[in-house]
Amino acid sequence: MNIRRISLLLIIAVITSVAVSAQKQHPVNQRFGVAFYNLENLFDTIPNNPLGRDDEFTPQGKNKWGSKKYWAKINNLATAISHFTSPNTPMGPAIIGVSEIENRSVLEDLVKAKPIRQWMLQVVHHDSPDRRGVDVGLLYNPRLFKVVDVTNHRLVIPGYESFLTRDQMCVTGILGGDTISVIVNHWPSRLGGQEQSSYLREAAAQLSKDIADSLWAIRPNQGVIIMGDLNDDPQDKSCAEVLGAKKKAKDVKPHGFYNPWWKKLDDGIGTLAYKGSWNLFDQIIVSGTLLGEYSGKGHLHYRSGRVLNLDFLKDNEGSRQGYPLRTHAGGVWLNGYSDHFPTEIFLGM
Repeated sequence: MNIRRISLLLIIAVITSVAVSAQKQHPVNQRFGVAFYNLENLFDTIPNNPLGRDDEFTPQGKNKWGSKKYWAKINNLATAISHFTSPNTPMGPAIIGVSEIENRSVLEDLVKAKPIRQWMLQVVHHDSPDRRGVDVGLLYNPRLFKVVDVTNHRLVIPGYESFLTRDQMCVTGILGGDTISVIVNHWPSRLGGQEQSSYLREAAAQLSKDIADSLWAIRPNQGVIIMGDLNDDPQDKSCAEVLGAKKKAKDVKPHGFYNPWWKKLDDGIGTLAYKGSWNLFDQIIVSGTLLGEYSGKGHLHYRSGRVLNLDFLKDNEGSRQGYPLRTHAGGVWLNGYSDHFPTEIFLGM
């Protein structure tokens, strides 16, 4: 038996053991929140990027990013996250994927901030090669979610090997006794135009799909969640065609995907606004194995989703009224939260 197969069997054995233990801890009617939040340029104040990627977010840089602004940003984001609760999830989400973070230390500062300190959230982070110097990460409540395995996946564009962006982070663990994998993304931007850059996000979507397929090759019935700032809307080619995320749950096969945000955008609900129109880039897409038709009795399945467009996260000024209250706008420090609203889904038995 080769080493790769032995390692794979060990991971499966660990997952099985943890799942049995987790099933004993969580009541059948418990709900679990799974959220995503683009933290909008959560940089520290230290000029420590050798390529100068963080120059704007230093005390001497364009944004005059000193301790006062940094700690205000940390407290604001923690305050926002503290409101990711519901009657069925009083301890907040079990899992929160995040993007636009400079390094692990900013996440360590965030989870220790007073508004969410009592949740004792843990951090998963990986340094990506992104040219802007930002990464994705994951926060989780260890009392609700048990991490078993983490892998990171590089997006390579054939013929464009110099292209560098955020790696995709796949975190596998046990939630409510079930094995699920969360693939955290921040797909390439629309720089240069939506159509001109679409092929980059289509490649990112294919990578996410390939990761999911590799997970199902090992555990065909497990749940897979693809989340992140996808820089595309649900109806765009990357999501609707390459990933194949459907608008209606009834159209989804076990190893397909359901996109609950498509209908919300149709209803005029978005997570960010540009030139007077809403986009919904911040998506949490669930696999068919997390739908009631296929998940089976006593297993987690998708219940509902929401955009957390809370009033205090909105700007009240002029043409930006109703939009997310960001940190800076037009070179002015607004002492806001993020230029994106968070999103959250709920899973239950």
